[in-house]
Amino acid sequence: MSDIPGELPPDWPTTEAEARAVQDALRESVVRDEAGPPPGAPLVAVGVDVAYDDERDVVAAAAVALDADTCEVLEETTAVGRVAFPYVPGLLAFREIPTVLAALGRLERTPGLVVCDGYGLAHPRRFGLASHLGVLTGLPTIGVAKNPFAFRHEQPGPRRGDSSPLLDGDEEVGRALRTRDGVKPVFVSVGHRVSLDGACAHVLRLTRGYRLPETTRRADALCRAALKRS
Repeated sequence: MSDIPGELPPDWPTTEAEARAVQDALRESVVRDEAGPPPGAPLVAVGVDVAYDDERDVVAAAAVALDADTCEVLEETTAVGRVAFPYVPGLLAFREIPTVLAALGRLERTPGLVVCDGYGLAHPRRFGLASHLGVLTGLPTIGVAKNPFAFRHEQPGPRRGDSSPLLDGDEEVGRALRTRDGVKPVFVSVGHRVSLDGACAHVLRLTRGYRLPETTRRADALCRAALKRS
């Protein structure tokens, strides 16, 4: 098995105040000055995603390891558990991380990069799921979201690879990235131990014929299937 922690950190928060205090305490541990894995080098890229059954208060997480060159699936794992935190905007990581950690902990391979369906620094408190997961695991992480949350951006050019800054005031917190010609962009942000340029390059490398990277597409399908089976 990999050496990724599969259990919750001690004293997992149960209230909004506790969760915000955890974000404040861990945010300074985010590493922003590493380039991360070279975009053209051999790489095991792992996509993580979750699906919920609100009626049963159940969440399923999936981790899908891909060869970044071919997007061949190397390994898949899932975990199912109870939702560990109430729904609070800006604190969604506390609902998802318990089962995501469990799914990651079942991988035989250690990820070279983790791609989260969500945000990293593009978060009101600069500590979204990708950053939180990166700090807890020590792994390079990035966030790829389907919408820009509360941040503003100009539309990027129409071609694949075109991008524009995702801004909070004058601060660039991520990028709107066009992954297919003429298709609406995704929103990429740094999680931990990866540069923004590197994050965008990895997303383009992992995108094959669809708007979303294969890491996200496959993890989304797998967690939904796991939820149905639970």
